[in-house]
Amino acid sequence: MQCRLATLSDIDHIVKLYESARAFMVENGNPHQWGSSWPPRELIETDINKSQCYVCEHEGRIVGVFVYIFGKDCDPAYLKITEGKWLDDSAYGVIHRLAADGVTRGVGSFCINWCYEKAGHMRIDTHSDNKPMQALARKLNFVHCGTIYVEHDNYPRLAFEKSALTESLKK
Repeated sequence: MQCRLATLSDIDHIVKLYESARAFMVENGNPHQWGSSWPPRELIETDINKSQCYVCEHEGRIVGVFVYIFGKDCDPAYLKITEGKWLDDSAYGVIHRLAADGVTRGVGSFCINWCYEKAGHMRIDTHSDNKPMQALARKLNFVHCGTIYVEHDNYPRLAFEKSALTESLKK
């Protein structure tokens, strides 16, 4: 597998991946996180134009998509965390809107690990009903740190973090 920046020519594949992911979420007890239309095509285009949308390819096919952002306080939703605290205050990477084709195994792990290798410090969040993503975060040694809120809905999100700094302190 490999990751690369998405281009506007990838958008139809990306839209299909998100449609499939929304159906998977509904089938697995998570109908609210992305509803019936999240993310909208316009947001996907914006993410591509900002060079923050990536696709994951395997054997010449797009099998995953995600948004990756890096920087100090790069996500305003992460500035306020309740019911806990962040582990590390340094610059971090964020992965959002991760979706896989549902056929190719290991896409989610590959994408998150790819981002972590770039950043050495990652934060992610997910809806409380998104049990598969919570399990993946824990499998990849992310720590549940508290709750955050995103601007596009009122559902609380479970916030997770993994940092090379805090990983080295455990050793």
